[in-house]
Amino acid sequence: MNTKHSMILAVASAAMSLLASAAIAQGAPPPVSATDAQWAEFKAITTCAWCHGQRGNSISPIYPALAGQKAWYIVEQLQAFRAQTRRDPYAMAMMWGMAAPLTDPQIAALADYFSKQKPPFASKPAPFENHAAQISQGKSIYNDGIPASGVPPCSACHQAAAEGSDQFPRLAGQHALYTIKQLIALHNGSREQVVMNGVAAPLKEPEMKAVAYYLESLR
Repeated sequence: MNTKHSMILAVASAAMSLLASAAIAQGAPPPVSATDAQWAEFKAITTCAWCHGQRGNSISPIYPALAGQKAWYIVEQLQAFRAQTRRDPYAMAMMWGMAAPLTDPQIAALADYFSKQKPPFASKPAPFENHAAQISQGKSIYNDGIPASGVPPCSACHQAAAEGSDQFPRLAGQHALYTIKQLIALHNGSREQVVMNGVAAPLKEPEMKAVAYYLESLR
Protein backbone atom coordinates (compact mmCIF):
# COMPACT_ATOMS: atom_id res chain seq x y z
CA MET A 1 0.00 0.00 0.00
CA ASN A 2 1.50 3.39 -0.97
CA THR A 3 1.94 6.32 1.42
CA LYS A 4 -0.89 8.39 -0.06
CA HIS A 5 -3.34 5.51 0.21
CA SER A 6 -2.27 4.96 3.81
CA MET A 7 -2.93 8.63 4.55
CA ILE A 8 -6.40 8.38 3.02
CA LEU A 9 -7.22 5.38 5.20
CA ALA A 10 -5.93 7.26 8.23
CA VAL A 11 -8.23 10.20 7.43
CA ALA A 12 -11.18 7.84 7.02
CA SER A 13 -10.37 6.21 10.35
CA ALA A 14 -10.17 9.61 12.05
CA ALA A 15 -13.51 10.60 10.55
CA MET A 16 -15.06 7.36 11.79
CA SER A 17 -13.76 8.03 15.30
CA LEU A 18 -15.12 11.58 15.20
CA LEU A 19 -18.59 10.49 14.17
CA ALA A 20 -18.57 7.60 16.62
CA SER A 21 -17.83 10.00 19.46
CA ALA A 22 -20.69 12.23 18.35
CA ALA A 23 -23.09 9.28 18.21
CA ILE A 24 -22.11 8.16 21.69
CA ALA A 25 -22.60 11.69 22.99
CA GLN A 26 -26.09 11.85 21.47
CA GLY A 27 -27.08 8.55 23.04
CA ALA A 28 -29.37 5.83 21.70
CA PRO A 29 -32.98 6.59 20.74
CA PRO A 30 -35.30 6.42 23.78
CA PRO A 31 -37.49 3.37 24.37
CA VAL A 32 -40.72 3.32 22.37
CA SER A 33 -44.03 2.87 24.18
CA ALA A 34 -46.71 0.55 22.84
CA THR A 35 -48.95 3.55 22.13
CA ASP A 36 -46.26 5.34 20.16
CA ALA A 37 -45.41 2.14 18.27
CA GLN A 38 -49.06 1.78 17.19
CA TRP A 39 -49.14 5.43 16.14
CA ALA A 40 -45.92 5.01 14.11
CA GLU A 41 -47.23 1.98 12.24
CA PHE A 42 -50.45 3.81 11.39
CA LYS A 43 -48.51 6.92 10.30
CA ALA A 44 -46.13 4.84 8.18
CA ILE A 45 -48.99 3.05 6.40
CA THR A 46 -51.28 6.05 5.89
CA THR A 47 -48.82 8.90 5.27
CA CYS A 48 -45.17 7.88 4.83
CA ALA A 49 -46.08 5.10 2.41
CA TRP A 50 -47.20 7.60 -0.24
CA CYS A 51 -43.53 8.36 -0.93
CA HIS A 52 -41.50 5.75 0.93
CA GLY A 53 -43.61 2.73 0.04
CA GLN A 54 -45.25 0.06 2.12
CA ARG A 55 -43.12 -0.73 5.16
CA GLY A 56 -40.48 1.68 3.90
CA ASN A 57 -39.73 -0.09 0.63
CA SER A 58 -39.94 2.85 -1.75
CA ILE A 59 -40.98 2.12 -5.33
CA SER A 60 -40.10 5.53 -6.72
CA PRO A 61 -36.31 5.98 -7.09
CA ILE A 62 -36.49 9.64 -6.07
CA TYR A 63 -37.57 8.73 -2.52
CA PRO A 64 -35.25 6.80 -0.22
CA ALA A 65 -36.04 3.30 0.97
CA LEU A 66 -36.25 3.37 4.77
CA ALA A 67 -36.79 -0.32 5.54
CA GLY A 68 -33.87 -1.71 7.49
CA GLN A 69 -32.21 1.68 7.94
CA LYS A 70 -30.50 2.29 11.27
CA ALA A 71 -32.92 3.75 13.82
CA TRP A 72 -30.43 6.31 15.12
CA TYR A 73 -29.92 7.65 11.59
CA ILE A 74 -33.65 8.06 10.94
CA VAL A 75 -33.96 9.89 14.26
CA GLU A 76 -31.05 12.16 13.33
CA GLN A 77 -32.51 13.02 9.92
CA LEU A 78 -36.06 13.62 11.16
CA GLN A 79 -34.70 15.91 13.86
CA ALA A 80 -32.68 17.77 11.22
CA PHE A 81 -35.77 18.14 9.02
CA ARG A 82 -37.77 19.42 11.98
CA ALA A 83 -35.05 21.89 12.95
CA GLN A 84 -34.64 22.87 9.27
CA THR A 85 -30.90 22.29 9.47
CA ARG A 86 -30.86 19.76 6.62
CA ARG A 87 -31.16 22.05 3.63
CA ASP A 88 -30.89 20.00 0.45
CA PRO A 89 -33.71 20.85 -2.01
CA TYR A 90 -35.91 17.79 -1.39
CA ALA A 91 -35.58 18.19 2.37
CA MET A 92 -36.74 21.78 2.18
CA ALA A 93 -39.55 21.10 -0.28
CA MET A 94 -40.98 17.97 1.32
CA MET A 95 -39.62 16.91 4.66
CA TRP A 96 -39.48 20.19 6.55
CA GLY A 97 -43.25 20.39 6.60
CA MET A 98 -43.74 16.68 7.26
CA ALA A 99 -41.38 16.67 10.23
CA ALA A 100 -42.42 20.00 11.76
CA PRO A 101 -45.21 18.64 14.04
CA LEU A 102 -43.38 15.47 15.15
CA THR A 103 -42.50 15.06 18.81
CA ASP A 104 -39.33 13.32 19.98
CA PRO A 105 -41.28 10.17 21.02
CA GLN A 106 -43.00 10.07 17.62
CA ILE A 107 -39.67 10.43 15.81
CA ALA A 108 -38.21 7.61 17.89
CA ALA A 109 -41.26 5.43 17.17
CA LEU A 110 -41.07 6.00 13.40
CA ALA A 111 -37.36 5.24 13.42
CA ASP A 112 -37.93 2.06 15.40
CA TYR A 113 -40.70 0.95 13.03
CA PHE A 114 -38.73 1.44 9.81
CA SER A 115 -35.52 -0.02 11.23
CA LYS A 116 -37.35 -3.29 11.93
CA GLN A 117 -38.76 -3.71 8.41
CA LYS A 118 -37.17 -5.97 5.81
CA PRO A 119 -34.39 -4.08 3.99
CA PRO A 120 -35.11 -2.86 0.47
CA PHE A 121 -35.11 -5.37 -2.36
CA ALA A 122 -33.99 -8.15 -0.02
CA SER A 123 -36.13 -10.68 -1.90
CA LYS A 124 -36.65 -8.89 -5.21
CA PRO A 125 -33.70 -8.96 -7.63
CA ALA A 126 -33.47 -6.13 -10.12
CA PRO A 127 -31.85 -6.13 -13.56
CA PHE A 128 -28.49 -4.37 -13.61
CA GLU A 129 -27.13 -5.61 -16.94
CA ASN A 130 -27.16 -2.10 -18.40
CA HIS A 131 -24.92 -0.81 -15.62
CA ALA A 132 -22.37 -3.62 -15.33
CA ALA A 133 -19.38 -1.39 -16.09
CA GLN A 134 -20.54 1.29 -13.66
CA ILE A 135 -21.17 -1.28 -10.93
CA SER A 136 -17.65 -2.64 -11.39
CA GLN A 137 -16.18 0.85 -11.13
CA GLY A 138 -18.40 1.66 -8.15
CA LYS A 139 -17.30 -1.47 -6.33
CA SER A 140 -13.69 -0.44 -6.78
CA ILE A 141 -14.36 3.07 -5.45
CA TYR A 142 -16.41 1.72 -2.55
CA ASN A 143 -13.73 -0.73 -1.45
CA ASP A 144 -10.53 1.11 -2.38
CA GLY A 145 -11.44 4.78 -2.75
CA ILE A 146 -9.77 6.95 -5.36
CA PRO A 147 -6.23 7.52 -4.06
CA ALA A 148 -5.33 9.94 -6.86
CA SER A 149 -8.20 12.24 -5.86
CA GLY A 150 -7.91 11.78 -2.11
CA VAL A 151 -11.22 9.91 -1.84
CA PRO A 152 -11.20 7.33 0.98
CA PRO A 153 -12.86 3.90 0.70
CA CYS A 154 -16.57 4.06 1.53
CA SER A 155 -16.25 0.68 3.22
CA ALA A 156 -14.01 2.19 5.90
CA CYS A 157 -17.13 3.71 7.46
CA HIS A 158 -20.21 2.05 5.93
CA GLN A 159 -18.89 -1.52 6.32
CA ALA A 160 -17.91 -4.12 3.73
CA ALA A 161 -21.45 -4.85 2.55
CA ALA A 162 -22.72 -1.27 3.09
CA GLU A 163 -24.87 -2.55 5.95
CA GLY A 164 -24.03 0.42 8.16
CA SER A 165 -23.30 0.40 11.88
CA ASP A 166 -24.05 2.21 15.12
CA GLN A 167 -22.34 5.29 13.67
CA PHE A 168 -22.94 5.09 9.90
CA PRO A 169 -26.15 4.59 7.89
CA ARG A 170 -27.05 1.62 5.77
CA LEU A 171 -26.48 2.22 2.04
CA ALA A 172 -27.01 -1.27 0.58
CA GLY A 173 -29.97 -1.53 -1.78
CA GLN A 174 -30.72 2.19 -1.79
CA HIS A 175 -32.11 3.65 -5.01
CA ALA A 176 -29.25 4.81 -7.22
CA LEU A 177 -31.08 7.97 -8.27
CA TYR A 178 -31.62 8.99 -4.65
CA THR A 179 -27.98 8.28 -3.74
CA ILE A 180 -26.77 10.31 -6.72
CA LYS A 181 -28.93 13.26 -5.64
CA GLN A 182 -27.51 13.12 -2.13
CA LEU A 183 -23.91 12.84 -3.30
CA ILE A 184 -24.44 15.88 -5.55
CA ALA A 185 -25.95 17.79 -2.61
CA LEU A 186 -23.02 16.81 -0.39
CA HIS A 187 -20.61 17.72 -3.19
CA ASN A 188 -22.03 21.22 -3.71
CA GLY A 189 -22.70 21.86 -0.02
CA SER A 190 -26.48 22.20 -0.20
CA ARG A 191 -26.56 19.30 2.26
CA GLU A 192 -24.14 19.95 5.09
CA GLN A 193 -22.33 17.04 6.73
CA VAL A 194 -18.76 17.89 7.60
CA VAL A 195 -17.16 14.52 6.85
CA MET A 196 -19.21 13.67 3.76
CA ASN A 197 -18.84 17.17 2.30
CA GLY A 198 -15.10 16.52 2.25
CA VAL A 199 -15.45 13.00 0.88
CA ALA A 200 -17.85 14.04 -1.89
CA ALA A 201 -16.01 17.23 -2.89
CA PRO A 202 -13.48 15.54 -5.25
CA LEU A 203 -16.01 13.14 -6.77
CA LYS A 204 -17.02 13.61 -10.38
CA GLU A 205 -20.59 12.85 -11.41
CA PRO A 206 -19.70 9.64 -13.30
CA GLU A 207 -17.95 8.38 -10.15
CA MET A 208 -20.99 9.25 -8.03
CA LYS A 209 -23.20 7.33 -10.44
CA ALA A 210 -20.87 4.33 -10.36
CA VAL A 211 -20.94 4.15 -6.56
CA ALA A 212 -24.71 4.64 -6.53
CA TYR A 213 -25.37 1.81 -8.98
CA TYR A 214 -23.04 -0.47 -7.03
CA LEU A 215 -24.89 0.27 -3.78
CA GLU A 216 -28.27 -0.35 -5.39
CA SER A 217 -27.02 -3.71 -6.65
CA LEU A 218 -26.16 -4.94 -3.15
CA ARG A 219 -28.56 -7.36 -1.48
